[in-house]
Amino acid sequence: MALSESQIPPDAQHYLVCGTEDCKKNCQFYCNDCHHAMCEQCRDDHQKSPDTKGHEVVPYKQRKRQLPMQKCKIHPTKDIDLLCEECQIPLCSKCATTKEHRGHEFTDLELVFTEKCSSCNVEVTKIRNYFEPTSQDLKKEIAGDVMEIKKTMEGIRTSMKAEAEAVKNLVDTVTSDKIHHVDKIEQSLLEILNGQNQKIDDYINYLNDLIQTYYGYLSPSNIKQLTLALNSESLNIRPIPETSKPVPPVFTDGQHSKEDVAKLLGRINVPNIKPENRKIKPMETPSTQLKPTGKHRKQDREKSDVKQTLSLSSFETKIREYKVPGVGNVYQISLGKLGRLWVSDSNGNLVQTDLQGNQLQKIQTSGGSLGYHIVTQDGDLIYTDKDNNVINRITPDNTITKFIKTRNWRPLSIHSSHINGDILVGMEKKRASKVTRYNETGTEIQNIQRDNEGQTLYITPYYITENINGDVCVSDYIKHAVVVVDKLGRHRFSYTDQVSAFHPYGICTDVLGHILVCDYINNTVHILDQDGQFLSQLLISGVREYPCSVCVDDENNLWVGKDNTNTVTVYKYLQ
Repeated sequence: MALSESQIPPDAQHYLVCGTEDCKKNCQFYCNDCHHAMCEQCRDDHQKSPDTKGHEVVPYKQRKRQLPMQKCKIHPTKDIDLLCEECQIPLCSKCATTKEHRGHEFTDLELVFTEKCSSCNVEVTKIRNYFEPTSQDLKKEIAGDVMEIKKTMEGIRTSMKAEAEAVKNLVDTVTSDKIHHVDKIEQSLLEILNGQNQKIDDYINYLNDLIQTYYGYLSPSNIKQLTLALNSESLNIRPIPETSKPVPPVFTDGQHSKEDVAKLLGRINVPNIKPENRKIKPMETPSTQLKPTGKHRKQDREKSDVKQTLSLSSFETKIREYKVPGVGNVYQISLGKLGRLWVSDSNGNLVQTDLQGNQLQKIQTSGGSLGYHIVTQDGDLIYTDKDNNVINRITPDNTITKFIKTRNWRPLSIHSSHINGDILVGMEKKRASKVTRYNETGTEIQNIQRDNEGQTLYITPYYITENINGDVCVSDYIKHAVVVVDKLGRHRFSYTDQVSAFHPYGICTDVLGHILVCDYINNTVHILDQDGQFLSQLLISGVREYPCSVCVDDENNLWVGKDNTNTVTVYKYLQ
C-alpha cells in the first residue's frame, strides 16, 4: 500500500514524482498556492502562465503543508481555516465574525499548520536520526555489559571452586599429619604399658618360684632348713612392682563456624564506587545541536587557548574612543574585518567606518533603536528591514541582496552564530513575538516562542545574541528581562535586576561565556555568568549617557555605544 505524503518520514529517501498529469519527472518544486508538486519544467510553465505566474513556488523541502479540510461543527458548510491568536482555537471565517471573537487577531491556519508540521518534522527527524539510534546504541552497550558481567561472574565462580578445592587439600594434608601424630602417641603409650605388663609377668614368675621353694621346706626332714629359711630375708616376699596408669590424649573438637570457614576463603567485594553514567553522544542535527564547521572549530581552539589565561577584572579601564561620522547616536555596533565597523543610530542610519573615523558607506534603513544588523563569519553584513519583512545581505563588494523573507513577521533583531553560522532573528507580529533560527542558506529550521508551560517567552526581542554553549540570549526591553533558552529552545532562566528597575538594551557574550547587557536607564553594563548569576557591572563614564549597544572584539575588549553621543568607547574588562 502506498504511503500518503503525510505518512512519509521527513528523512526518508523516497522518489517524488511531479504531480502534473502525464509528467513522471522527479519533483523538485512546490506551489504553495496550488499545493502542487512539480518538476523544473512544470515549474517554469506554471510561472509563465497568466493565471499562476504570481503564485509562490518554492523548493519542495520549503513547501507549506496543505491544511487538511475540516468542516466547522457550528457552521457545517464552512471550512476551518483561521486561528484566533487570542483564544488559540481554530475556527471558520463565519465564527470569526461572532461577538465572542470581536476585536481579536486571526492568523491563516494553514501558516500555523505549516509551522507546526515543520516543528513536528524537526522533532521526528531528531528522534529518527539521534534519539532512536542513540538508544539502540545504548541497548547494544548494555548487551555487551551483560555478556561481560556473565563472563566476570563465571570467572569468580571458577576461582571460588578452585580455592575451595585448595582448602580441602590443605585440610586433608593437616588431618593426615595429625593422624600420624596420634599414631606416634599410641605407639609410645603401648610401649609403656607393654613394659609394665612384662614387669608384672616377671613378678608373677617370681611368686611361683617362691611358692615352690616354700613347698620344698614342708617335709619333716627339712624342719631345720625351714626354720633357717623363715629367719632368712631371702624368703621375704618382694613387694608388687609399681605401675602407672597412662594418661591418654584427649581430642578437642575444632570450634569452627560457617563464618570461620568463610574467613579462610576469599571474599566477594562489591566496590563502593558510584556507577558512571553511560556516555550519550551529542546530537549532531544542524538545526539544534549547532555543529561547528571546520572554520569554526579552528576559531574555537584559538579561543580555548585564550580562555586559559583570562578572568573577570575587578575594575575596567577605558583604552580608546572613536567618533562615528554620519550617526547621531550608537544603538548597535557590528565589528567587521580589516579594522572596519558598522554602526546604526535611532534614525535608521547604518554607517560603515574605519578606525580612523573615515566614513566608507552609508545606508538608510528601517532599523531604528534595535540590534538589527550583524557581520557574519564570512564578512558579510546582514540586516533586517522591518517595514518590508525582509533580511538583506551586503557582501564585501557592497552588493545588497534580499536574503530571507519573513512573511507576515516583522524582523527586529538579528545575530549570526559564531558556532555554526546559523542566523537568529527576533520577530514580532501584532501581539506575538518569537525567535526564528535559519541556516546559512536562509532555510528556516527552528522557532522559539513559548516556554515549557506554554507561556510566551518574549514581548519585544530588541537585541539577540548566542553564548558559547549555544544558549540564545534575548534582551527584552518591555519585559525588563534577559530571556535565555538553550539550543533546543527550552527556557533556562530570565534575569532581572532585583535592586532597581532594569531596562535592558544591547547584549553580547564573550569568550568566557559571560553575558554582557546594557542597562539603558541606570547607565551601566551588567556582567552575568552563563547561568544568569550577576557577577559585576561596568559604570559608564559621563552623566546620563544611556548605554544601548555592546560587543566584544577579538582582543576581548568591550565596545560600548550610547544614546546621546556618536562616540564609541572601548574598555578592557578582562585580565
